[in-house]
Amino acid sequence: MSQVSIESDQVEDIAGGEFEREPVPKSKLKGWKSFLGMYAGEHAAGTEFMIGPLFLTAGVSAFDLIVGLLIGNLLAVLSWRFLTAEIAVKNRLTLYFQLEKICGKKLVTAYNLANGILFCFLAGSMITVSATAVGIPFDMEMPKLSDTMPNGITWVVIVLVIGAVISLIASKGYDTVSKAANWMSPIIVVAFLACGVVALNQLNVASFSDFWNIWGEGSEPFPGQIKFTFWHVVIWSWFANGAMHIGMSDLSVFRFAKKASAGWMTAAGMYVGHYMAWIAAALLYAVYLKSPEALAFLNNGEAPPVAPGPLANNAIGIFGIIAVVLAGWTTANPTIYRAGLAFQAIIPKASTFWVTILAGTIATVAGLFPAFAMKLLGFVALYGFILAPIGAVIVFEHFFAEKFGIKKNYAEVAGIKVNNAVLFAWAISFGLFYFVSVQFDVFLSFVTLPAWLLSGILFLVFSKYIQKKRS
Repeated sequence: MSQVSIESDQVEDIAGGEFEREPVPKSKLKGWKSFLGMYAGEHAAGTEFMIGPLFLTAGVSAFDLIVGLLIGNLLAVLSWRFLTAEIAVKNRLTLYFQLEKICGKKLVTAYNLANGILFCFLAGSMITVSATAVGIPFDMEMPKLSDTMPNGITWVVIVLVIGAVISLIASKGYDTVSKAANWMSPIIVVAFLACGVVALNQLNVASFSDFWNIWGEGSEPFPGQIKFTFWHVVIWSWFANGAMHIGMSDLSVFRFAKKASAGWMTAAGMYVGHYMAWIAAALLYAVYLKSPEALAFLNNGEAPPVAPGPLANNAIGIFGIIAVVLAGWTTANPTIYRAGLAFQAIIPKASTFWVTILAGTIATVAGLFPAFAMKLLGFVALYGFILAPIGAVIVFEHFFAEKFGIKKNYAEVAGIKVNNAVLFAWAISFGLFYFVSVQFDVFLSFVTLPAWLLSGILFLVFSKYIQKKRS
């Protein structure tokens, strides 16, 4: 789920460099192998150490988790293949330039601000993850599942140091970030696999039925958590990367693909990271839940802490600590860099170094508050819900503009800075379904698809009216 990257010769292009405002030429196109490596590494990262255990805190059953993730991740792959990759190879433009043509420069600025801030919060949660590993030698008190505020001076100092180091490295440029990430990703994948195998041994799993019974028929959610059913797992795992596929962020990646079939390579990320790694991390937590410490929390009516560092350390020792630090690093570092790029689009006169430091500072402050990591399931749902409806505008214009009789890239054609058709479509769909979620206590991921569909339909309707009125 991170923004870990790809081969170094693509890096600056995808970051918004050489072909930021023009289609990618044929000489720069990449084969499917480039995307296989990218997605396999990018989705086995720091977030996975948090998400796997959080499924257990939500009381999932074995069927809900194993089959639900199988289907939800397939739907995500199909979204990448038939929406994102399809449009990307047709236009070969970055998300930001594509949006500018449709929405206008002022709306893209607002999008960049929202995107940058959300990236910072995600990076902050990964600084939290790394801090749980770095804090082990210092006997640091780990944050609890219900914690929102820093729990002590040791925690604050460790987070600040990690945040400073990550921010400084990110400010050196995406090339440095991606090369390091490419070296680290195989180590992290092996660590997840090793954690899963060791945890199965610690749980005395000798057959598939033993494995199934780890979750069994499910349980009541832990205090402060919501109950996850089969449909929660399916829909949440589908839209965990909603901003990237139906939200179209990965147009910037797949514009380098020779063919749209490269979109199938996202399956490597979904089934290595969002299937194997999530389940392996959940197994680590299942081991911890049998410990006297965890049972004491449960007997007191409290949720046992989800701290990736100690969980991995318990399974594979120092290698686990290193893996958690690297996993948090490979997620937070490029995410901070991407946030810096988003901010630079708003303040173009600022240097890449200083906007990246700004993004890193925001992320580090966010990392001080464990709530961003401990509520990661909810935060990721919110992230996709906010950004996905903007992607619907691109999708619906691409597939239906001609049939609906509207002009493509209307902001560019009309020379306007704000396309009200986009603004109203997003505002109405977001406002309506966020109200439904809050008022009727509906899980936010359940309304992401309706909000996306409504945004696309309203965009077509408003575009038809506005363009006819201006003609």
